[in-house]
Amino acid sequence: MAPTVLITGASQGTGKATALLFAQQGYDIIMAARQVDRLTEVATQVQQMGRQALAMGTDVGNPEQVEHLCREALKVYGQIDVLINNAGICLSGPIQETSRQDWQRIMDTNFWGYVYTIEQLVPHFIARGKGTIVNVGSLGGKMPLPKMTAYCASKYAVTGLTETLRLELAPLGIQVCAIHPGVIKSDFMERAMFRGEDDKAVSGMREQMDRAIASFWASQPEEIAAAIWDALKQGKDEAIVGPAWMATEAYRLFPGAVQWAMSSQVKRS
Repeated sequence: MAPTVLITGASQGTGKATALLFAQQGYDIIMAARQVDRLTEVATQVQQMGRQALAMGTDVGNPEQVEHLCREALKVYGQIDVLINNAGICLSGPIQETSRQDWQRIMDTNFWGYVYTIEQLVPHFIARGKGTIVNVGSLGGKMPLPKMTAYCASKYAVTGLTETLRLELAPLGIQVCAIHPGVIKSDFMERAMFRGEDDKAVSGMREQMDRAIASFWASQPEEIAAAIWDALKQGKDEAIVGPAWMATEAYRLFPGAVQWAMSSQVKRS
């Protein structure tokens, strides 16, 4: 029986690249995302590689839909070996322009979406005495980023969830690891939300994000997928992907200086 992996946010970007890489490595794939048409296209690619694929339209922020996803996946395959929590959205904007609805939406997807899948599959992993949970975090879960308070809060929550869960589950034979990318060169902007005091401010943030995606600091989805695979095979607790490690290391060593530099940038913007 082939090993199986469940990947959320699998219709595009990192999730799609990860699904294709794991299929190449002999895994059958369970894929979840809200965009069913794109998800079906990825499933077809997986099947063309000779692997099985189960594509299920799922809003990970909805616990009933996540329960249905996991129940159906176990019904079809009988077991799940790896869970990759990848679904996420980005929100940029000052705190005073971030609504309670914005907070709810980003936490539902970026944090609760991870909790719901973990809640469903941890009993299965414990019963088997093995399994792997990979939580895709962010540079924003390792250091603060200006005008991204809600986003960073959601990703810091994922970091805390991952590190604490590891303490609990490692003695039970379950691997828990975090993958922290920086900016990703993908269709990331389709899901990004921007908030500002006026259209000019929103346009400026969009342009700034576009520049970041086109810069040296951005990583390809395939790089993140490779980091996930490497962490799985090497038993790593954490990996920071691409140039993002330089920023996180600078913040670890010189937090005051980095915060001063980012505060100065905010004042100029």
